Amino acid sequence: MADEAPLLSVRDLTVTFRTGRGPVRAVDSLDFSVRRGQTLGIVGESGSGKSVTSMAVMGLHTGAEVTGSITLAGQELTGLAEGELNRLRGRRMAMIFQDPLSSLHPYYTVGEQIAEHHRVHFGSRRAAARRRAVEMLGEVGIPEPARRAGEYPHQFSGGMRQRVMIAMALACEPDLLIADEPTTALDVTVQAQILELIARLQQDRGLAVVMITHDLGVIARVAQEVLVMYGGRAAEQAPVDALFATPAHPYTRGLLDSLPRLDDADDAPLRAIPGSPPSLLTPAPGCAFAPRCPRAAAAAPAERERCARERPGPTTAGGRLVACHLPLHTPAEARKGTP
Repeated sequence: MADEAPLLSVRDLTVTFRTGRGPVRAVDSLDFSVRRGQTLGIVGESGSGKSVTSMAVMGLHTGAEVTGSITLAGQELTGLAEGELNRLRGRRMAMIFQDPLSSLHPYYTVGEQIAEHHRVHFGSRRAAARRRAVEMLGEVGIPEPARRAGEYPHQFSGGMRQRVMIAMALACEPDLLIADEPTTALDVTVQAQILELIARLQQDRGLAVVMITHDLGVIARVAQEVLVMYGGRAAEQAPVDALFATPAHPYTRGLLDSLPRLDDADDAPLRAIPGSPPSLLTPAPGCAFAPRCPRAAAAAPAERERCARERPGPTTAGGRLVACHLPLHTPAEARKGTP
């Protein structure tokens, strides 16, 4: 599995938006890859570039400058004509968005919307496309799928609407599924059901999945590899167990420390990372996390100055990456499980 060529490969991805106040580099020189059957979790605070990355992969940024390489099964997507992207979207790669109600058309039944998706890509007749829609609704666990295919999005609960979105995304059997905060608006019980559904469908179909979320609990449950983003850049990347056991980047440590613990007292305050995410309009010349970093604050003046002035390059070892001048562990140490 480790030697298998990646299905999705992203190299030196940079996404820049032109604004009235100047350019905003929302994603900066990002690298990652995903194999068939693998789930890559992308985590970080709001504004870290997670969703911008997923939209770039899907070719959904209008007016943005996208550079670098994005390949799907060896096919270059960067710079591909819109018509070619339309043929790939839904058929080879699909996306589940955070708010299914805003993604589903209120004037059409859910069955019609799934069926249209299938007809566009396969040219199937209406009756065959409807049968496929009913089949998919049943596969994602919606009871009485033939009846409910004739209902409208507002007649479904939030969890059921998300199941409809999954059915629509997988109706054409894509190779890559991108899930952008798919459980944020759901209660914990429905969230668990949706995650189990995605995991089951992935196992059955050999999907490559990119799971984008701010919730490290979700990542621990579903991902094999984790990419931590901050300020549009990769801060750390590692296998999920290694990252939770020995985080190397101070930002990763801060994210993990912010999780509630079972042994916390009932009145224990929630822990948070001090400060605010960086402005991408005026990016710092050095490490984007330096103004909030406890290790930089406690470092010797020369080290603190280096963090503020010099952008840390990625250091890799044993399948781990960290971009930090003052890591908690080097990638090699973290790989060995240094406490």
